[in-house]
Amino acid sequence: MAQADRRGPGRDGPLLSQRAAIVFLLAALVGVGATVLAALAGNVWPVAVSVGGGVVAPAVLFFNQIID
Repeated sequence: MAQADRRGPGRDGPLLSQRAAIVFLLAALVGVGATVLAALAGNVWPVAVSVGGGVVAPAVLFFNQIID
């Protein structure tokens, strides 16, 4: 769906659309949740952060598909 150009003369538009911001926010929350759960499961912090980081990309793809 095409969006109208909301920029006025001399003004910049938003960096992200609302949809993209929601997708990235939800993916970040999933990553933080996975990190906390991995840490609570007894993994050391570097492993827990790696697990959380590895979950973010599939979460972006998932939320991009379901939010329309």
